[in-house]
Amino acid sequence: MKKLNILLFVVLTMLFLSACGSSDEESDSEKNSSDSGESENSFDLVEDGKLTIASSGEFKPFSYMEGSEMIGYDVAVGEAIAEKLGLEAVQKKAKFSGIVTGVNQGRYDIAVASHTITDERLEKVDFSEAYYYSGPVIYTRPDSDIKSAEDLNGKEISVSRGSTYVEMAEEYTENIPQVDSDVVALQSLAKGHHDAVITDDITGLTAIDSGLEIENRGQLGISEQAVAVQQGNDKLLEAVNKALQEMKESGELAELSKEWIGVDITQEPEDVTE
Repeated sequence: MKKLNILLFVVLTMLFLSACGSSDEESDSEKNSSDSGESENSFDLVEDGKLTIASSGEFKPFSYMEGSEMIGYDVAVGEAIAEKLGLEAVQKKAKFSGIVTGVNQGRYDIAVASHTITDERLEKVDFSEAYYYSGPVIYTRPDSDIKSAEDLNGKEISVSRGSTYVEMAEEYTENIPQVDSDVVALQSLAKGHHDAVITDDITGLTAIDSGLEIENRGQLGISEQAVAVQQGNDKLLEAVNKALQEMKESGELAELSKEWIGVDITQEPEDVTE
């Protein structure tokens, strides 16, 4: 009888320990599953496991088409961010004027499309820290009598639709033809249309290098370009900022800038003149 009691005690003890171990394993399994799910879904993405990135594809050397492929500095930065987030990059070509609205409405996860941070845009989307710095410039034909900003009054100034250059042009004139991209505006200018174009200095230099006969007649300021993220998606914004910071510290962002632009445009100017 004594032996039977001892055997029964051993069996019950083993059953108890087995149950505890199973419970602990299930708890750990559930915890790991929960952690994994949070990692995959916390960004509230358009498509799970993928980062949908909007760029214009009409803003060389930042984003432009080479055959059926969209390439450029913006595109490269977007793909690098996706890689750091452990997501597959899905590039979407969209009209520049509609990209902010697309991010706002959740059609794109982020936009890496050379958007300048403005109060108006901040009403619709959140912005990351700047991934490059640039500035608006006046471009004219070589034979133009426009020599500086003061000569723009009353002139026909073409700009990219939806860009911050629209407001700049409004300071000088009401005659502001808006086109789909800065490149189109510069090409039209070189062909004899419009009196001037206000656009990014790097875009103008690239156009000149490609053979367009246009000239720089003065810079109008410095601007910060950043990644647009849907408002309220704070975890994604935080992750994008972390990725950009890592790229800055490692020198990767500067290298991408040199590769696509020819110079490092990722450093904040020490003396910014508006």
